[in-house]
Amino acid sequence: MFEEFSAGYYLGRLYVEPHDGDHAVMHPTDHERMNERLYATGEGVERLDAPLVMKLDGRHFPVLGEEGIPSGSLGLPPDVTETTLPDRCEVFLAKPARAAELLRYAGYDPGAVAGRAI
Repeated sequence: MFEEFSAGYYLGRLYVEPHDGDHAVMHPTDHERMNERLYATGEGVERLDAPLVMKLDGRHFPVLGEEGIPSGSLGLPPDVTETTLPDRCEVFLAKPARAAELLRYAGYDPGAVAGRAI
């Protein structure tokens, strides 16, 4: 789904659709699989529910897993992107170090959902 793009990002294509919630979401199985494949180190017990950090239209935002979203899709609330959402588009996924940095700068609290863009 995602491949190496640069030192800080992977690049992938997802179906992008509007979502009525207050944060970006994807199917929980996709979310967990991407967390495990791209963010986990393989050492000890690791969280697989941490937010993924994606970039679209020049804005970074945390993405959480949520039931009801089709596999291979990204659900975006109206405040995340200001362009008309295409059926399928290229999305950047921050690599672990970049994601941690962006979340830290945004003051992300792992116990709460951040509804704002980073």
